[in-house]
Amino acid sequence: MQQTKWFERNFNFDTLQNTFPSIIERLAGTPARLEEKFRLIPYGVLTLRQNDLWTIKENLGHLSDLEPLWQGRLEDILNGEKELRPTDLQNTKTTLANHNALPLETLLVHFRQLRKQTVDKLEQLNEQQIFLSALHPRLKTPMRTIDLFLFVAEHDDHHLATITELVKNFTAIAK
Repeated sequence: MQQTKWFERNFNFDTLQNTFPSIIERLAGTPARLEEKFRLIPYGVLTLRQNDLWTIKENLGHLSDLEPLWQGRLEDILNGEKELRPTDLQNTKTTLANHNALPLETLLVHFRQLRKQTVDKLEQLNEQQIFLSALHPRLKTPMRTIDLFLFVAEHDDHHLATITELVKNFTAIAK
């Protein structure tokens, strides 16, 4: 099943319910989900490329590459900035990082450390702070703290699903 490309996705940020504890739980669980997923992936497929897209290791490394952006955008909202800092829509950092050359364990540990920093910051927020907002530069819509980190959780899941699909494709080719 082909999932919608990330930049083609639409998001609805209109809930007034405080689901932030569940979002934090989801974000905190991503490293464990990745570690479990990678226990089952044959080593030989981690750096295979399909259709000139990122490899499995590059998808993993990309999550670490973006964690400072998420942390910075949280700072933007908390500091009362009108607009969130932009991202590099070409993902140059991931393209140039050479994640394929790094040991898998290094990539997993690095992401776990960065995500822990993010989750630690989120756990310190009060209810007023999770409903503060700033304009998202690409989506051109206000994004509250709660929305931003739902967006991050969706981004995590997008790449987990991409990794799953790559594994399926490479396994099918090998048969």
